[in-house]
Amino acid sequence: MRSRQAAPRVISERRGKLLLNLFPPFLFSRTRVLSIGRGFRSCRVSVRPSLLTRNLQGTMFGGTIFSAADPFHALLYWQVFAHRGLRVQAWLKSARIDYRRPAASALTFDFVLSDADIAEAEERLTREGRFSKVHRTEAVDEQGHVCAVVDTEVYLRVPREEQPGASAF
Repeated sequence: MRSRQAAPRVISERRGKLLLNLFPPFLFSRTRVLSIGRGFRSCRVSVRPSLLTRNLQGTMFGGTIFSAADPFHALLYWQVFAHRGLRVQAWLKSARIDYRRPAASALTFDFVLSDADIAEAEERLTREGRFSKVHRTEAVDEQGHVCAVVDTEVYLRVPREEQPGASAF
């Protein structure tokens, strides 16, 4: 599974945080990466209410909450494998959100990859050239209430030029 083509793009946790915080869609929706854990094993994200993210009831738009949860598990997997010298392509394949209560204050999301998640992904990528898994994340407000639960399905694959016969979706 090692890359025979270009080396994987490896970034540091600090640079990843900086780049994500400067990304215009996150900047304008007040989505902020608070921290990225060592080795890209976790990420803490906050989304704050603002004039641009507030609905008619004065709470946060559901789309703002949803978009804050969108890319992070895929990004974590991408960098975990890049740091191991493995090039993978990572996408969000599907997502589902369950809004539990209105979000009137800032929300925090904690995205985590366990040792078991990474081992399972590596085994399936080696054997099949692709991997898919659903991860659950809660959006928690400043009072500790769960305002939304997001299930994101991450899809990883070895680039086709590196593993001929590997399937896409």
